[in-house]
Amino acid sequence: MKTRQLLLTALAAGLIGASFGAAAYDADWKRGRIYYRSVCTACHAAQTGGSIAPSTMTMAQWESYLKADKHAAGKDSLKKYVGKDYRASIRAQNKAAEKFADVPDAELLEDVKAFVIKGAKDGDAPASCS
Repeated sequence: MKTRQLLLTALAAGLIGASFGAAAYDADWKRGRIYYRSVCTACHAAQTGGSIAPSTMTMAQWESYLKADKHAAGKDSLKKYVGKDYRASIRAQNKAAEKFADVPDAELLEDVKAFVIKGAKDGDAPASCS
């Protein structure tokens, strides 16, 4: 009986400790805005002939797009464009890419997601690209 009680106590303590140790990242939409406007908008304006403002889509449309993780007509993953390798490849001509060179990829992606959701047509603060 004591062994079972000790085992359950240890298991509960481990679960509680794990939940405190694995804190979720709280996305920084402001950092996402800087990256989106400086990197994403600059590239779209130069490569595709026009930028894509977050306010051109609803939150649901952005969620669907982000979940699909398809970019460039499905040729690439969105993760590629926030990745350290991509940032390193454009850092000489893009100050935001240089500024965020050491930010973990997953964090920067969450930051950009937070910005486009907040800036969506029906978001808290619909945003243009300027």
